[in-house]
Amino acid sequence: MNKEITLYDRKISYSIRKSTRAKRLRIAVYCNCDVVVTLPHHKTVSDVEVYLKQKSKWISEKLDYFREAKRFKVKNKSVSYAYNKEKAYKLAIRIIKKFNNIYGFKYNKITIKNHKTKWGSCSKKGNLNFNYRIVFLPQRLAEYIVAHELCHLGELGHSRKYWNLVERALPNYKDLIRELKKN
Repeated sequence: MNKEITLYDRKISYSIRKSTRAKRLRIAVYCNCDVVVTLPHHKTVSDVEVYLKQKSKWISEKLDYFREAKRFKVKNKSVSYAYNKEKAYKLAIRIIKKFNNIYGFKYNKITIKNHKTKWGSCSKKGNLNFNYRIVFLPQRLAEYIVAHELCHLGELGHSRKYWNLVERALPNYKDLIRELKKN
């Protein structure tokens, strides 16, 4: 059940979670700024508002803390990306030159991105994309990622032919994959 209350001239949304096992009212403020009140079976919804007002200072401080932390995190992420994008580009170029001596593939553009879940990608047009975070990896793992995408220029899927291409430059590629998954 979602509700709203005004504390210190701020409207605060909160939800109530009823519990048969809880012995007392409890407030949780989560890092995404959700406020959840656990309501024991022997308390009423009107008890919740009284309790929220009693704890209003604590709730406001927690919400301010998490909002500031989120702002700081977003700011630092963009600074980190901007700061390391050029380093990642230079690293990718250097590794591509190293491995393309073996393959001789033609590529179009190299782009550094701020992906959340991918280390890299290769398009049908021959564009190579890499996550800027490759600069934080050990050299051997950054080389694997770049070689992996470079080999997609010769074979788009992950067929046996593709893995044979990877193996030409990195005979230990299976070990590198395992290490990358741990990272």
